[in-house]
Amino acid sequence: MTDRLGDRLVTAREEGFVGRRRETAAFRALLAAGRGAVVYVHGPGGIGKTTLLHHFAQLARRAGRPAVRLEAAGVRSYEEELTERIPDRPDLVLLIDGLDDPRVARDTVHRELLPRLPADALVALAGRTAPPLSWRLDPAWQGLLRLLPLGPLDEADSRELLTRRGVPRAVQDQGLAFTRGHPLALALVADVAAHGGEAAGADPSPQIVRALLASLLEAVPTPLHRTALEASSQVLSTTEPLLAALLQVADARPYFDWLCGLSAVESGLRGVHPHDLVRDALDAELRWRDPERRAALHRRASAYYQRLFTQEDDRARQRAVLADFAYLHRDSPVVGPLLEPVARGAAGAARLDRLSVSPGPVSGGELVEACTIAAIHEGIEAARLVHDWSRRSEAETYTVRGPDGVAAGFYTLIELGGAPPADAPDVPDDPAVRAARGWLAEHGELRGGETALLVRFWMSRDEYQAVSPVQTLITLRLTHHYLTDHKPAVTLLPFADPEFWEPGCAYVDFARLPAADFTAAGRRFGMFVHDWRRVPALAWLAMLTERERAEDPFAVTPPAASDPLRVLDREEFAEAVRDALRGLVRADGLRDSPLLRTRLVAGRCAAGEAGPKERAAALREAVRAAAAALEASPQDRRAFRALHHTYLRPAGTQARAAELLRLPMTTYRRHLTGGIARLTELLWQEELEGGGPEDGGPGAGEGDRPGGPPEVSRPE
Repeated sequence: MTDRLGDRLVTAREEGFVGRRRETAAFRALLAAGRGAVVYVHGPGGIGKTTLLHHFAQLARRAGRPAVRLEAAGVRSYEEELTERIPDRPDLVLLIDGLDDPRVARDTVHRELLPRLPADALVALAGRTAPPLSWRLDPAWQGLLRLLPLGPLDEADSRELLTRRGVPRAVQDQGLAFTRGHPLALALVADVAAHGGEAAGADPSPQIVRALLASLLEAVPTPLHRTALEASSQVLSTTEPLLAALLQVADARPYFDWLCGLSAVESGLRGVHPHDLVRDALDAELRWRDPERRAALHRRASAYYQRLFTQEDDRARQRAVLADFAYLHRDSPVVGPLLEPVARGAAGAARLDRLSVSPGPVSGGELVEACTIAAIHEGIEAARLVHDWSRRSEAETYTVRGPDGVAAGFYTLIELGGAPPADAPDVPDDPAVRAARGWLAEHGELRGGETALLVRFWMSRDEYQAVSPVQTLITLRLTHHYLTDHKPAVTLLPFADPEFWEPGCAYVDFARLPAADFTAAGRRFGMFVHDWRRVPALAWLAMLTERERAEDPFAVTPPAASDPLRVLDREEFAEAVRDALRGLVRADGLRDSPLLRTRLVAGRCAAGEAGPKERAAALREAVRAAAAALEASPQDRRAFRALHHTYLRPAGTQARAAELLRLPMTTYRRHLTGGIARLTELLWQEELEGGGPEDGGPGAGEGDRPGGPPEVSRPE
């Protein structure tokens, strides 16, 4: 029977200690060696540093060595401690906790205390951050300093801790899911359960969240620093430019540097991110404390990601940021479960980062790997089609490779017109392509130069078309193809299990298209379609942003059906350009232009916001931008001058324009005709690719043209 309450507390603390086997083994080895050493334990608040130091003290006492524990904030001077409390014994074990306290001069420990201890003393220090780099680089400390970073407990130790605290096994799973192995969080969950409360649900109680944050984030310098931390919890990873956009400040460097220095924040290839528990706690608090600010942070993040597709040409960065954009939709009951590899935060992003996509269409051994995967899941005929399409210029196959370098999946893209080329008898006889071409010929309304992109095959080696990191990476890479590389007029996407994927497809505005379903290897595949001419890329991304924060995402419709785009053929478009040039400098000269409702103009207008004046201004901008491209081209400069004096800054008459250019009338007219043709060619290309440098705009609604894809209806 113990004599004092303190002894009982020590015993209870030791009986409640779980895990930390690696750290315990390292300290035992140092005790047994009997040589001097400094152990530096570091990790975020509540991770168990103090508990571990108590355990080290017990290990020292059991080994017959005197153990002295100090709280750094309570030390008046180390001179006094050396005189009054720290014995001058070679077997001394000294433990100092709380070296992160702002009142503590950590370098004083380094410079004044440690050098005065016995040579064989064993010292254990604890703080939230690792020791300064100067400690680690100092040659005098080589061989003496041992770093022990603390992380969360594993699942077995976490469950044991809850069991020892009396939490029934039947209710432990929710607690484990929320706490993610964080000792303080586990203790809080056990305390709530002991008092009859719910250990942890889908939304942890504000009391638990506040207690966690108080421990994790004791010293936040300013409200804007707090906002920076909250902002980092809302995005998959944080970079300095993104943080500036989230905080709406010109220079986010001080706040980004502060984040990087927090023990609760980790660095990775994509940027910095909070530990998962910290992220969850910050997000849970922000949800109930300030949901409007949470929504605002999501809007700012989404706007930042969209700008990467309009102001930068960094393909790798664009591809990577699509995962960040998808992460914003993690709470959606419709697509959240389909984004599980991304929704898992840092761990999910790390799994994606370990995968890679072939830099270009594959051949040789990589193609054999893709064919093998196709044969496993869809049969030998599918493998033959993958091989045969690889010989065609309109088809591309890409592989997804795991960290071991082996193909973990693949996808095949085929660019289609309305009918197979008449002079290409070797086109594979593919039921999917026949169905797609049949629908395109009757309803696709492809114009000269436009193509449809058929995702003919897509699958993971191990999960086929089920939710998986490979499936997620393929989805993100396909999205990048739609938005930047291929820029198709229409995308056609088949699924082996269309019923499972239909709600998710509806969320991203891919409409079910039974008319293009097909059967292969005895399996019925369901087709989905998106028309990028009606809902262009940035309008599509903007729609998804609205759906992400809407209580009913399907109440957010694609751009209004009352404002459809006009689809002009090549000749109609050229005639409309000539008319627009004639009215370019008149105040109302473009009022009736057919071009005002084309994809060319829509791509230069804010989604759903443009009135007649804005559209006319956008058309003028498009014409002048194309003319500037002609001026910059040496071979087009004479044609530009003819256009300039005739339409951009008209001389009044063609005769006067020819006089200004010092050209015979016949030569002037030849240059002018060539200039109109080249200008029309540039504008037509922009029309086909989506319009404008931002490739966005209001798009058009469904059901405005005969034979269009069916409207997206809300799944039951």
